[in-house]
Amino acid sequence: MIRTLSVLVLGLSLMISACTSSSSEAVSGQETASSETKLSDNQFGEAIDAEGAISYDALLDMMEQSDSVAVKVKGKVEAVCQAKGCWMNIAGNESDAEEMMVKFKDYGFFVPKDIAGREVVMEGYAFREVTPVDELRHLAQDAGKSKEEIDQITEPVVELKFLASGVLLLDAM
Repeated sequence: MIRTLSVLVLGLSLMISACTSSSSEAVSGQETASSETKLSDNQFGEAIDAEGAISYDALLDMMEQSDSVAVKVKGKVEAVCQAKGCWMNIAGNESDAEEMMVKFKDYGFFVPKDIAGREVVMEGYAFREVTPVDELRHLAQDAGKSKEEIDQITEPVVELKFLASGVLLLDAM
């Protein structure tokens, strides 16, 4: 159990440090693999379409009966990592609906930093996980929160998360 916890902490640390590293790193004069998986101006990661996608609110209902689910879901982007576009939050239609943290499979692609308010379709896995205080503070910093807001984060949170293998940015309204 301690070994498993150590592996999780190590993985989390690597993910956080990767998010804060420069997005313009080069490998042998080429851009990193994360930018190479942009398929078009509206496709990121694996190619997907909107067919068969359920609403975010329907996913919230499904997650009341399940710990995790493989799904294609449509939702509205609430916030995006302003450092690189390496994560985004999806919001429900209800003002009190739980937000979902979305990260990208194998850290293999990013989304544009200016898509808050836009609709997306994502394919991947939804699950619940405890997010530790240091990661919550890091994410708040990436989102551009004030020092006072960041300092108020003092407890870990059980959150709904999504690991996306592909994201389709839908046309602006």
